[in-house]
Amino acid sequence: MDDSILSSARIFDEKAQDYDSWYYRNKLVAELEARLVEYVLKDSPRPVVEIGVGTGFFAYRIGCEYGLDPSVKMLEIARKRLRGLTEIIVGVGEKTPFRSNVFGTVLLVVTLCFVDDPLAVLRESWRILRPGGEVVACIVPRDSPYGRYYQELAEKGHPYYSYARFYTVKEVRAMFVETGFRYMYGKGVLSTLPGEQPVWEQPSGEVTGKSFVCLKAVKEMSRDRG
Repeated sequence: MDDSILSSARIFDEKAQDYDSWYYRNKLVAELEARLVEYVLKDSPRPVVEIGVGTGFFAYRIGCEYGLDPSVKMLEIARKRLRGLTEIIVGVGEKTPFRSNVFGTVLLVVTLCFVDDPLAVLRESWRILRPGGEVVACIVPRDSPYGRYYQELAEKGHPYYSYARFYTVKEVRAMFVETGFRYMYGKGVLSTLPGEQPVWEQPSGEVTGKSFVCLKAVKEMSRDRG
């Protein structure tokens, strides 16, 4: 793999167990996020590949057929969690090992903020999706309560967030258009502030103020980026 596009992989190798423990230390937030991902993908075409599959928390919940990640240590945890249900591959989203036009859906859960070139990842997603396929990008918006909080932690040298570049919903929608996708819709959860007790909530089409947002776009049947 190209070392120039692995700037954040090493920290995830070093902190894989600690990263995975977040889902258990923040059970309600993790459940809200997982339920939103399930909701947005409930009618999405198969097979699904999660780029940035990490430790497999979301892939397990939705039954992804494939998972890709540059962190070997994260994938060791994913393999145990997924127990052979998902084909796990070491690689990066900017240069995937997949053939063109083979997937129904590409899932990116807090992936765009950690890759070196999000546009390259979306272009590669477009390539490997068949016509009519969908990309779902779930983000912590930069201008959301948790987005601002994570940026504050990053400024203090947080081991994960110091590597992240957070984007707004508007910016990700613009990335979709630039890379040949047609934006469909967005859904969000997590209305509470950092430090407050999270509350159960249903996915909402009003994404302003939500700290976890999933955005869906489609590779149109007749469209060619040229």
